[in-house]
Amino acid sequence: MAPQSDEVDRIVEAWMAQRPDLDFSPLGVLSRVDRISKHVDRARREAFRRSDLEPWEWDVLAALRRAGDPFQLSPKQLLQQTMVSSGTMTNRIDRLVGRRLVRRAADPGDGRSVLVTLTDEGRIRVDAAITRLVDAEAHILGILTRSDRDRLATLLRKLNLEFETD
Repeated sequence: MAPQSDEVDRIVEAWMAQRPDLDFSPLGVLSRVDRISKHVDRARREAFRRSDLEPWEWDVLAALRRAGDPFQLSPKQLLQQTMVSSGTMTNRIDRLVGRRLVRRAADPGDGRSVLVTLTDEGRIRVDAAITRLVDAEAHILGILTRSDRDRLATLLRKLNLEFETD
């Protein structure tokens, strides 16, 4: 059975007719990645919205939750995991403290530093969001077998590692 054509196939075919001198295989791959990314972004935003979280709040709360009990990190560790500027992180922590999703406390190991800790409410929200996120993403990938998912993850990891080593 021949695979179905999608809009990207039609775009690539049109370009091939106009510019047969070019290899359009990158366009065939990355245009699909871009289109799928838009669907994933919408699903993620909806999962976070249903948990009353903004995507940036999710980033910080998820980093704290993944840290394990007692669910705390220094602002520097949060910066490393969320890849935002120091000023942006300070603002985010302030806003999350205001929503009572995290709290700041002096670092008992270094009185000059602080630790950011997930509150019970923050943990409830992030746990609800990750459950909704996993469900939404499983739905998106539902057409693929487990073997297909594993193979795709391996290929995407290989590509992603090129960007992480830059």
